[in-house]
Amino acid sequence: MDKLFHGMLRAFDCGDKAGRRRKADRSKKVKGTVVLMKKYVLDFNDFNASVLDNVAELLGKKVSLRLVSAVHGDPEKGLRGKLGKPAYLEEWITTITPLAAGDSAFKVTFDWDEEVGVPGAIIVQNNHHSQFYLKTITLEDVPGEGRVHFVCNSWVYPANQYKKDRVFFSNKTYLPSQTPAPLVKYREEELVNLRGDGTAELQEWDRVYDYAYYNDLGDPDKDPKYARPVLGGSAEYPYPRRGRTSRPPTETDPTTESRLPLLMSLNVYVPRDERLGHLKMSDFVAYTLKAVGQFLKPELESICDSMPNEFDSFQDVLNLYEGGIKLPDSPLLESLKENIPLEMLKILVRTDGEGLLEYPMPQVIKENKTAWRSDVEFGREMLAGVNPVMIRCLQEFPPASKLDPKIYGHQSSSIREELIQKQLNGLTAEQAIKMNKLFILDHHDAIMPYLRRINTTTTKTYATRTLLFLKNDGTLKPLAIELSLPHPEGDEFGAISKVYTPADQGVEGSIWQLAKAYVAVNDSGYHQLISHWLNTHAVIEPFVIATNRQLSVLHPIHKLLHPHFHDTMNINAIARQIVINAGGILETTVFPAKYSMEMSSAIYKNWIFPEQALPADLIKRGVAVEDANSLHGLRLLIEDYPYAVDGLEIWSAIKTWVEDYCSFYYKSDQTVQKDEELQSWWRELVEEGHGDKKGEPWWPKMQTVKDLTEICTITIWIASALHAAVNFGQYPYAGYLPNRPTLSRRYMPEEGTPEFEELKQNPDKAFLKTITAQFQTLLVISLMEILSMHSTDEVYLGQRDTPEWTADAEPLEAFERFGKKLGEVEERIMRMNGDKRWRNRVGPVEVPYMLLYPTSEGGATAKGIPNSVSI
Repeated sequence: MDKLFHGMLRAFDCGDKAGRRRKADRSKKVKGTVVLMKKYVLDFNDFNASVLDNVAELLGKKVSLRLVSAVHGDPEKGLRGKLGKPAYLEEWITTITPLAAGDSAFKVTFDWDEEVGVPGAIIVQNNHHSQFYLKTITLEDVPGEGRVHFVCNSWVYPANQYKKDRVFFSNKTYLPSQTPAPLVKYREEELVNLRGDGTAELQEWDRVYDYAYYNDLGDPDKDPKYARPVLGGSAEYPYPRRGRTSRPPTETDPTTESRLPLLMSLNVYVPRDERLGHLKMSDFVAYTLKAVGQFLKPELESICDSMPNEFDSFQDVLNLYEGGIKLPDSPLLESLKENIPLEMLKILVRTDGEGLLEYPMPQVIKENKTAWRSDVEFGREMLAGVNPVMIRCLQEFPPASKLDPKIYGHQSSSIREELIQKQLNGLTAEQAIKMNKLFILDHHDAIMPYLRRINTTTTKTYATRTLLFLKNDGTLKPLAIELSLPHPEGDEFGAISKVYTPADQGVEGSIWQLAKAYVAVNDSGYHQLISHWLNTHAVIEPFVIATNRQLSVLHPIHKLLHPHFHDTMNINAIARQIVINAGGILETTVFPAKYSMEMSSAIYKNWIFPEQALPADLIKRGVAVEDANSLHGLRLLIEDYPYAVDGLEIWSAIKTWVEDYCSFYYKSDQTVQKDEELQSWWRELVEEGHGDKKGEPWWPKMQTVKDLTEICTITIWIASALHAAVNFGQYPYAGYLPNRPTLSRRYMPEEGTPEFEELKQNPDKAFLKTITAQFQTLLVISLMEILSMHSTDEVYLGQRDTPEWTADAEPLEAFERFGKKLGEVEERIMRMNGDKRWRNRVGPVEVPYMLLYPTSEGGATAKGIPNSVSI
């Protein structure tokens, strides 16, 4: 009995010690910090909600947080990670530094529970009256783990507006097969929630990523002339998918989605976390983009109509930048003066409040007002301008066409050797081709199928071919320009063409300037519709959608690509409302007019994803050849090709970074093949996101680590450097419209006509009456200025907005090396721009090529590579 009694005492003592330990564990506290931005910091009109939320904070327990175990599953809940007790935001910390403007930091204290253990996620419940932007949650001194950091960067709405709890994962990275078992269900359910059910009407607090066709560009209910074909979902009009908005169809056409009223254009649905940040919204969109759209379009049109003349001289155009143009009095302008603060008025109508219309000086005329007209600059901008992605090496003479002769007849070039012989430095055309001396800017085949219809609008233009000769000093000399029209008796009869050659004196010189203007019109429209909109904005949006639907935030490829999708869906949605829509800014200001987007669909038929890689693109255009002994494995046939030279440096840096990153997580090809999320992502992207272009040759397979790194490198290149190269030079080069007119209003003057006599007597006036009119000029340069600007909070390539974006040390070290490499690229660009051997880097206009210089300050700087297609 004594032994039994003493044994019971020992057992009781042990149990008491265990109980005391459990009690001690429960008494242990884990402290944390929550950084968020309250809605009313951004929305000063939300006064009532701000008062109610402040009262709620005083009462406490309005924002709860529950730890989710990464180590212990709950058998009663399908082995989901066990949940800790709710903790609540405490007093606002005012001493924590550094905090961005508008951020608030709160303490939070969790009761430590050994049965929960190390957390891998947190459930956040907002019981305030309004949403807040949750940035980060950081826990300190977690037993067995130390510091645990959560990168959230998401809007959290009141809990009663969600069907599922908001779950945020720590910044650890896991392949699906390596995910801790207690987190698996949370990971899977979060992705299901983000996909939605494809039917519900979407509200601003929804986080649903889904696909739709481009069926929201037309407005047939407004007028039949605003009807447009649906882009996507058909062989006739293939197109990348855009984000679903769930608006009802129009009454006139059930296949067309209804549109928002103009003044609600900024409220088009995108998942809430894809909306522009408050700084960018205020910098670029809330006032300016709305202003240059149809809101002020009638006002600008009436102002232009009331002026006695359009631009009668180049000085009239320069007046836009040198002192401004006095606007006539108008009721709307007077109303704006009375009801809008002066600073806002300056943004809305580019005035000083006294009716003076003035724009910043574009760089292309800042140092030299006439150098843009030189043939050297004309050729240089094909290599270092706003659209340096079109020029190709000529492989056959005369240039041939790929258009179907059964439909379009004979479309080969009418340029003959005798027209260019004297300018080939003693070579024959065949010899020049063999020596890689002949190059072509060819817009003929892209435009000709639409040209007959285009020229029934206010546009009067040509399909162009421009032949150039590579001189020994590395510059391009224009040899001939061919202007082509459809045969008046029908397309099947081929083209009617005329060839013009360089001249710098008399009427021949004026005709040559007009010929170059028609080329610039073609190039401006193609640039805006294809090089810029289609090949960056439109093709990337399906990547944004598929990544959020199929790759968890825990997935390494989600963490790699996510910064390169920032703001893209919102920018594209706004563009569909006021830029690329029927009757929008683009149709008003570029030569294809109402056929603009339809033409971009036709060109998308030839878009192939692997060819978007810079080396592949350069080789396809014949401006580079593979060479194992050359830097980056390529030898440029135009050594002084600034876009290609700088681009290859950037491409190489991105590729090295992606290879280092992917090789850390994927040790074998089998790891790629067995990654269910990755395979679902790629399959959905190809079959749904770009569903009109399935399989080879349009897409590589996702079978090897090499496949994965190439796909991610191309994606990052498109979203960052390619977009920067074709976007941020728009105002610097094209803000002066005579340099890059966007449309032409009459054909080349024929001898014996009044137009020809005018060309002889007043060539400048004849030039200006041919290119973009005054109203469209004001509209398009306003748009270009906005598109060329960097916001003050832009995040550039090689940077992250959150330093602790992953908990893995090796990827962080690789990313640091990436940033240092880009810094070296910046230094090299500056050295080359200062070296007079490289004549194409600065040119006659004295504008150094900086469009692929990685960083920038805010504003229209003509440099800087943002991480994403963010404007």
